[in-house]
Amino acid sequence: PQLPDVGTFIKEQREKSSLSIRKLAEITGVSNPYLSQIERGVRKPSAEILRSIADALSIRTETLYEKAGLLDEQEGPEVLAAIDGDAQLTTSQKQALKEIYVSFVSIEQEES
Repeated sequence: PQLPDVGTFIKEQREKSSLSIRKLAEITGVSNPYLSQIERGVRKPSAEILRSIADALSIRTETLYEKAGLLDEQEGPEVLAAIDGDAQLTTSQKQALKEIYVSFVSIEQEES
């Protein structure tokens, strides 16, 4: 499945946060024209700029890195680690949840 490019994702997150591009520029210290170019896919932002945008939008920096192709998607391993780390679940409950998660992810990938 094609993920939206990082610029489109940033624009969506900015709009969800009800921030104008000017306000985001002010918060991040990145110029308004440069942010506009990132959102339109004309420019590929550096890791440092992605970090400042993520901070301003209150989203995980890793999420923007993944969208920009700087990191592989880590969601699956994080979900499994979260299940393993939950002290309220028994070992058998953890195993069942992990099996269900993996089966859903596998089905989703086959349908794509």
